[in-house]
Amino acid sequence: MKSGNRIKHTFRLPPDISRQLAEFAIRKRATQASIVEAAIASFLSPDGSERMEAAVTRRLDRLTKQNERLEFQIEVTNEALALFVRFWLTANPPMPDLAMAAAQAQGKERYEGFVQALARKLETGARFSEGIRKA
Repeated sequence: MKSGNRIKHTFRLPPDISRQLAEFAIRKRATQASIVEAAIASFLSPDGSERMEAAVTRRLDRLTKQNERLEFQIEVTNEALALFVRFWLTANPPMPDLAMAAAQAQGKERYEGFVQALARKLETGARFSEGIRKA
């Protein structure tokens, strides 16, 4: 049957796809027929696979750039930590055995304070690395 420039088709969909189609149509405020028409046109389009490949390539490029930023931040963190440890070991002479127990107790207390401050910073504060990205 022809109606205007359109030919009527009747086909069956599995219940889950039919439900998804109906929900999508409601969300997009479009008819189910227009969505099916667009999907079929896209599927049958000769450049559909090229568009898909281009979209995947753009996504991979974006992920690669994000990965490179992460690698840079990790490298900066590792170098900063290594520099701090080297400086700390160079500037702090070994402690006599008599003072070791008191120093370990004080170190444990200071470390717990550090961990609490770090937790607060991670929960609420701006990250140090954000300043690195802007520089």
